[in-house]
Amino acid sequence: MTEATSAPTSSLLLTSIFAVALMASMLLKFWLASRQIRHVATHRGAVPAAFAERITLESHHKAADYTIAQAKFGLLELAWSTVMTVVWTLLGGLSLLNTMLLQWLPFGLVQQVALLTSFMVVGAMLDLPFALYRTFVLEQRFGFNKMTVSLWFKDLLKSAVLGALIGLPIMTLVLWMMGATGSLWWLWTWGLWMGF
Repeated sequence: MTEATSAPTSSLLLTSIFAVALMASMLLKFWLASRQIRHVATHRGAVPAAFAERITLESHHKAADYTIAQAKFGLLELAWSTVMTVVWTLLGGLSLLNTMLLQWLPFGLVQQVALLTSFMVVGAMLDLPFALYRTFVLEQRFGFNKMTVSLWFKDLLKSAVLGALIGLPIMTLVLWMMGATGSLWWLWTWGLWMGF
Protein backbone atom coordinates (compact mmCIF):
# COMPACT_ATOMS: atom_id res chain seq x y z
CA MET A 1 0.00 0.00 0.00
CA THR A 2 1.35 3.41 -0.97
CA GLU A 3 1.33 6.50 1.20
CA ALA A 4 -1.35 8.02 -1.05
CA THR A 5 -3.79 5.16 -0.39
CA SER A 6 -2.94 4.75 3.29
CA ALA A 7 -3.74 8.40 4.13
CA PRO A 8 -7.46 8.17 3.17
CA THR A 9 -7.73 4.80 4.93
CA SER A 10 -6.19 6.25 8.08
CA SER A 11 -8.45 9.29 7.85
CA LEU A 12 -11.53 7.10 7.42
CA LEU A 13 -10.50 4.98 10.40
CA LEU A 14 -10.04 8.03 12.65
CA THR A 15 -13.36 9.48 11.46
CA SER A 16 -15.09 6.17 12.23
CA ILE A 17 -13.52 6.00 15.70
CA PHE A 18 -14.62 9.57 16.39
CA ALA A 19 -18.20 8.87 15.22
CA VAL A 20 -18.46 5.68 17.30
CA ALA A 21 -17.00 7.38 20.39
CA LEU A 22 -19.42 10.32 19.98
CA MET A 23 -22.43 8.03 19.66
CA ALA A 24 -21.29 5.84 22.58
CA SER A 25 -20.84 8.93 24.76
CA MET A 26 -24.30 10.23 23.86
CA LEU A 27 -25.99 6.86 24.45
CA LEU A 28 -24.25 6.44 27.81
CA LYS A 29 -25.34 9.92 28.93
CA PHE A 30 -28.91 9.22 27.73
CA TRP A 31 -28.98 5.95 29.64
CA LEU A 32 -27.65 7.50 32.86
CA ALA A 33 -30.07 10.45 32.64
CA SER A 34 -32.99 8.08 31.96
CA ARG A 35 -32.09 6.02 35.01
CA GLN A 36 -31.96 9.22 37.09
CA ILE A 37 -35.38 10.32 35.81
CA ARG A 38 -36.93 6.91 36.60
CA HIS A 39 -35.34 6.86 40.06
CA VAL A 40 -36.63 10.34 40.96
CA ALA A 41 -40.11 9.56 39.57
CA THR A 42 -40.26 6.29 41.51
CA HIS A 43 -39.35 7.99 44.81
CA ARG A 44 -41.43 11.14 44.24
CA GLY A 45 -44.29 9.94 46.44
CA ALA A 46 -42.53 10.04 49.81
CA VAL A 47 -39.95 12.25 51.49
CA PRO A 48 -36.82 10.25 52.41
CA ALA A 49 -36.85 9.36 56.11
CA ALA A 50 -33.69 11.39 56.82
CA PHE A 51 -35.44 14.60 55.68
CA ALA A 52 -39.05 13.85 56.66
CA GLU A 53 -39.01 16.24 59.63
CA ARG A 54 -37.60 19.20 57.66
CA ILE A 55 -39.17 18.89 54.19
CA THR A 56 -42.87 18.83 53.38
CA LEU A 57 -44.32 16.40 50.86
CA GLU A 58 -45.32 19.34 48.67
CA SER A 59 -41.74 20.67 48.61
CA HIS A 60 -40.46 17.17 47.87
CA HIS A 61 -42.89 16.85 44.93
CA LYS A 62 -41.78 20.23 43.58
CA ALA A 63 -38.10 19.29 43.86
CA ALA A 64 -38.71 15.94 42.16
CA ASP A 65 -40.75 17.52 39.35
CA TYR A 66 -38.08 20.18 38.83
CA THR A 67 -35.33 17.56 38.72
CA ILE A 68 -37.25 15.49 36.17
CA ALA A 69 -38.04 18.53 34.01
CA GLN A 70 -34.38 19.64 34.08
CA ALA A 71 -33.15 16.13 33.22
CA LYS A 72 -35.58 15.78 30.30
CA PHE A 73 -34.58 19.17 28.95
CA GLY A 74 -30.95 18.13 29.43
CA LEU A 75 -31.60 15.14 27.14
CA LEU A 76 -32.84 17.52 24.44
CA GLU A 77 -29.75 19.71 24.87
CA LEU A 78 -27.53 16.62 24.69
CA ALA A 79 -29.16 15.51 21.42
CA TRP A 80 -28.75 19.04 19.99
CA SER A 81 -25.12 19.21 21.09
CA THR A 82 -24.39 15.86 19.45
CA VAL A 83 -26.05 16.96 16.20
CA MET A 84 -24.06 20.19 16.21
CA THR A 85 -20.80 18.29 16.84
CA VAL A 86 -21.57 16.12 13.80
CA VAL A 87 -22.43 19.19 11.69
CA TRP A 88 -19.26 21.06 12.71
CA THR A 89 -16.96 18.07 12.22
CA LEU A 90 -18.17 15.19 10.06
CA LEU A 91 -20.44 17.29 7.81
CA GLY A 92 -17.81 20.00 7.29
CA GLY A 93 -19.35 23.00 9.04
CA LEU A 94 -16.03 24.15 10.46
CA SER A 95 -14.33 23.69 7.08
CA LEU A 96 -17.07 25.75 5.41
CA LEU A 97 -16.66 28.53 7.98
CA ASN A 98 -12.89 28.46 7.41
CA THR A 99 -13.35 28.68 3.63
CA MET A 100 -15.69 31.66 4.01
CA LEU A 101 -13.21 33.49 6.22
CA LEU A 102 -10.35 32.77 3.82
CA GLN A 103 -12.25 34.76 1.18
CA TRP A 104 -11.88 37.89 3.35
CA LEU A 105 -8.70 37.25 5.31
CA PRO A 106 -5.34 35.82 4.24
CA PHE A 107 -4.29 32.64 5.99
CA GLY A 108 -2.40 33.43 9.17
CA LEU A 109 -2.81 34.29 12.80
CA VAL A 110 -5.59 36.86 12.30
CA GLN A 111 -7.62 34.41 10.21
CA GLN A 112 -7.16 31.65 12.79
CA VAL A 113 -8.34 33.93 15.61
CA ALA A 114 -11.29 35.00 13.44
CA LEU A 115 -12.15 31.33 12.78
CA LEU A 116 -12.20 30.41 16.47
CA THR A 117 -14.09 33.58 17.38
CA SER A 118 -16.67 32.98 14.63
CA PHE A 119 -17.06 29.36 15.71
CA MET A 120 -17.75 30.43 19.31
CA VAL A 121 -20.17 33.21 18.29
CA VAL A 122 -22.16 30.96 15.93
CA GLY A 123 -22.23 28.19 18.55
CA ALA A 124 -23.47 30.61 21.20
CA MET A 125 -26.19 31.92 18.87
CA LEU A 126 -27.36 28.38 18.10
CA ASP A 127 -27.49 27.55 21.83
CA LEU A 128 -29.32 30.79 22.71
CA PRO A 129 -32.88 29.36 22.40
CA PHE A 130 -32.01 26.62 24.90
CA ALA A 131 -30.65 29.12 27.43
CA LEU A 132 -33.74 31.32 27.02
CA TYR A 133 -36.09 28.37 27.43
CA ARG A 134 -34.24 27.12 30.51
CA THR A 135 -34.45 30.52 32.21
CA PHE A 136 -37.80 31.90 31.09
CA VAL A 137 -39.87 28.73 30.74
CA LEU A 138 -38.40 25.97 32.88
CA GLU A 139 -37.09 28.06 35.78
CA GLN A 140 -40.15 30.33 35.56
CA ARG A 141 -42.55 27.39 35.83
CA PHE A 142 -41.04 26.37 39.17
CA GLY A 143 -40.72 29.91 40.50
CA PHE A 144 -36.91 30.08 40.43
CA ASN A 145 -36.46 32.83 37.82
CA LYS A 146 -36.30 36.38 39.14
CA MET A 147 -34.65 37.84 36.03
CA THR A 148 -36.20 39.97 33.28
CA VAL A 149 -35.43 39.39 29.61
CA SER A 150 -33.69 42.78 29.48
CA LEU A 151 -31.46 41.98 32.45
CA TRP A 152 -30.72 38.53 31.03
CA PHE A 153 -29.49 40.01 27.74
CA LYS A 154 -27.46 42.67 29.58
CA ASP A 155 -25.75 39.94 31.61
CA LEU A 156 -25.14 37.95 28.42
CA LEU A 157 -23.55 41.00 26.76
CA LYS A 158 -21.37 41.74 29.82
CA SER A 159 -20.15 38.14 30.02
CA ALA A 160 -19.42 38.12 26.26
CA VAL A 161 -17.39 41.34 26.49
CA LEU A 162 -15.51 40.10 29.56
CA GLY A 163 -14.88 36.75 27.88
CA ALA A 164 -13.53 38.50 24.79
CA LEU A 165 -11.27 40.81 26.82
CA ILE A 166 -9.73 37.86 28.66
CA GLY A 167 -10.06 35.09 26.07
CA LEU A 168 -9.01 36.75 22.82
CA PRO A 169 -5.49 37.73 23.94
CA ILE A 170 -4.90 34.27 25.43
CA MET A 171 -6.29 32.53 22.34
CA THR A 172 -4.13 34.70 20.08
CA LEU A 173 -1.03 33.96 22.14
CA VAL A 174 -1.74 30.20 22.15
CA LEU A 175 -2.25 30.15 18.37
CA TRP A 176 0.96 32.14 17.89
CA MET A 177 2.86 29.74 20.18
CA MET A 178 1.53 26.74 18.23
CA GLY A 179 3.20 28.12 15.12
CA ALA A 180 6.33 29.56 16.74
CA THR A 181 7.45 26.90 19.23
CA GLY A 182 7.46 23.80 17.03
CA SER A 183 6.65 20.35 18.33
CA LEU A 184 6.79 21.47 21.97
CA TRP A 185 3.96 24.00 21.50
CA TRP A 186 1.76 22.04 23.91
CA LEU A 187 4.36 22.41 26.70
CA TRP A 188 4.68 26.16 26.18
CA THR A 189 0.89 26.48 26.05
CA TRP A 190 0.53 24.47 29.26
CA GLY A 191 3.11 26.73 30.93
CA LEU A 192 1.22 29.82 29.75
CA TRP A 193 -2.07 28.43 31.04
CA MET A 194 -0.58 27.52 34.42
CA GLY A 195 0.96 30.99 34.67
CA PHE A 196 -2.38 32.58 33.87
